[in-house]
Amino acid sequence: MTALKLVKAGDWLVFLLAAGFVAWLFATLWHGGRGERVVIRGGGKIVAEASLLTDQTIPVHGPLGTSIIAIHDRRVRVASDPSPRQYCVKQGWLSRSGEAAICLPNQVSVEILGATKAYDSLNY
Repeated sequence: MTALKLVKAGDWLVFLLAAGFVAWLFATLWHGGRGERVVIRGGGKIVAEASLLTDQTIPVHGPLGTSIIAIHDRRVRVASDPSPRQYCVKQGWLSRSGEAAICLPNQVSVEILGATKAYDSLNY
């Protein structure tokens, strides 16, 4: 007797309902809302706070040189950075509340703030 023969129609219904509930929880609780403003830090201190509604470019000076932060179409990204591996540049555009890009060697970070924050771990 195979294992699939032991599964009844009610078991499949419970499985599908549970999978749908998990998908709904993921869609509603995992992601933060749309970002409203951005906080830019350099050397651990806030260098600038800006609205995501205004397109602009902000230079931030760090120990390795100048990082360029670009704000465009309600999104923000690190456009250029003197760090060797370019991880924060490769992260791309950020638009949701709670998202961040951190350039560790140059001590520059960008964080989006909004009405709600995304969860990055389980809370209990």
